[in-house]
Order: sequence, then C-alpha cells, then structure tokens
Amino acid sequence: MNRRTMLVGAGAALVTAGTGVAGWRSAVGSMAQYEAFAAGLRDRLTPDLEAIVRYATLAANSHNTQPWRFQLEGQAIEIRPDLQRRTPVVDPDDHHLYVSLGCAAANLMLAAAATGRTGEASLTADGNGIRYDYLMGEAKADPLADAIPKRQSTRAEYDARATPAADLAELERAAAIPGVSLALVTDQGRMKQVRDLVLAGNEDQMNDPAFMHELKQWIRFNPRSAMARGDGLFSAASGSPVLPTSLGRIALDRLFSAAQENEKYARQIDSSAGVAIFFAERPDHDHWIRVGQACQRFALAATSLGLKLAFINQPVEVARLRADLAGIVGETRRPDIVMRFGYGPALPFSPRRPVASIIA
Repeated sequence: MNRRTMLVGAGAALVTAGTGVAGWRSAVGSMAQYEAFAAGLRDRLTPDLEAIVRYATLAANSHNTQPWRFQLEGQAIEIRPDLQRRTPVVDPDDHHLYVSLGCAAANLMLAAAATGRTGEASLTADGNGIRYDYLMGEAKADPLADAIPKRQSTRAEYDARATPAADLAELERAAAIPGVSLALVTDQGRMKQVRDLVLAGNEDQMNDPAFMHELKQWIRFNPRSAMARGDGLFSAASGSPVLPTSLGRIALDRLFSAAQENEKYARQIDSSAGVAIFFAERPDHDHWIRVGQACQRFALAATSLGLKLAFINQPVEVARLRADLAGIVGETRRPDIVMRFGYGPALPFSPRRPVASIIA
C-alpha cells in the first residue's frame, strides 16, 4: 500500500466517521454525474456559432486555465487573451497563454469549416488576438474536426508500442504550419535524454514554493469542484484519487514529493512511442499562436490514429534546460512545446467552462 492509497483510506474513514457515506459523497460529488457533464461539453457539433465556440474551447491549454475570450462580430470570430487567467510563475512571458490561443484557433477553424463557414485566420490589429473571417458555403468534412471531442491529455503509462512510419508521416503533415518546425524523437537514446531533462525540470519546479502554490490553485481534487469551476486540472483525469478538496490539499503538501513524481514521469516517458518537440521561428505572439495551431493539429491527427498524448513541458518552462533540450535534436532555437505520444488507456476528460461565460 502506497502513501497515496493510505491517505485515501484514512480520509474516507475520517469523513465517514464524522458524517457518514453521504458526507463523503457530498464532499466529492459523483463521477457518474461528472461523466455526463463532460459528455455534454463534447456533444455533436451543430451549425450554431455557440457550438463552434464550444468546440474551440475543447483545445489543449496550459493548466486548463482556458485563458481566452471569444467575440462574435458579423462574419468574424475573435479569440482574445483573458489575462486574469495568467499563470505568471510557470509562464512569466505568457508563452503558454498564446500557445493556448493558437490551439483554440485550430479547433475553431476546423469546426467552422465543418459547419460551412470556411475562412482565414489572422492576427488582430493589436497583435494580441486571433480573428477568423469566414463566408458561408458548403460544409467541409475533416477527420481532424471529428477528433476534437475525443482528444485529451492522457497522463498515464502507455504500452511502448512503436508508431508506424506512415502514421508518423501523417502526424508531420497535420502539424505543418508556416513558421513552426517539428522534431519527432522515437529512438530510445534520445528519448532517455528528453526524459532526464523532464525529471530535472520537474524537480526544480516541485522544489519552488511559488510554483507549487500556483499549481495548487488550479487543481480540482474531485468531480464536484471540477464541475463547479469548469476549469483546472481534475485529479481523476490524470489517474489520481478523488478526494475532498481540503484532504487533497493536505495530500499535495505532505505526501507528494519530487522523487515520487519523477518515478511516475520516468515510467510514463519510457512507455511512450515517441516525443514531439515544436520550435517557432521567432519568439513572439504570432509564432507562439502558430505553435499552438501546429501542436493542436498534431494532437487531433494522433487522436484520429488511435494515439494518446500528454504534455511534458518542464524543459521548456525551466529556462536553464531549454538549450539542452534543443540540442538533443540539433536545434539552437528556443523549444516551445514538448508532447509524448503512444498507445494507452482512456481517462476522464477535463472540464470546461460554459460557453456563455467566455463569449464577450
């Protein structure tokens, strides 16, 4: 029995002793209700604009902060940053925030075209947002659009199977965005080098009180809080136990260690088929948005091919490790995003906020 299991058992006993089984269920909520909630967010795409925005919000984003606002104006949709949802410790220059906007833009373009709104995306006049101008026409089917409600970040061990060369080529095609380069790492030697940098970065972050404080604000320890907030890192979506919020915070403070988490990351990376590293030509809002579009399209293509993915961005977030990560694939530019991929299980989906709350 590990420490996490012991905590769940002890916590359940304490809550049950104080308030009974009903008290525990009241504190954590129901996974069945959560699954229905998550399924509703991923319901089929309909022709209305709100449904297109809903599909856009299913994009990957840092800490699941969902740092975006949408504006509907004539035959245009704008995606703007929500700076109140910044994570200044892990993302001091808003790099991840703008990558997240790019991920949402990729989903938006695919969903819009699938409902007959084909158009083009460009930067807003101030360079801080994305504007999608469209014309009404025929719906354009695309396997990537079909994959939007199925994509998830699967923080679990995979089965170590290799990905066929034809599928790797398809991933590269899907991620081909001007201004962005993709390096695929599938050989064990270089994957171990990436793994070692992830572990070094994770240790740095977990030993930083400011990082841990910020991270804790975005963890949702149970389905009740995940549904109520509609954002954040839901513990069950990464295979962690469901706990009352107060008990979850105690667990995070007292029982989670860098060594324990590094063991988990090492197993996860060693079980993966490969690692994808994205590089932008320049470090600016425009190119970070493009990176987001590329990595989201990569993730959707992977999903359509039966692959699972998870972000392992520690060597990007810890500045001292960036050059070493780039060097593994012969690059000198700053790396932007790191994802592992492989064949693995399905986990619960992450939450999202109601569409009405994010449309200006």
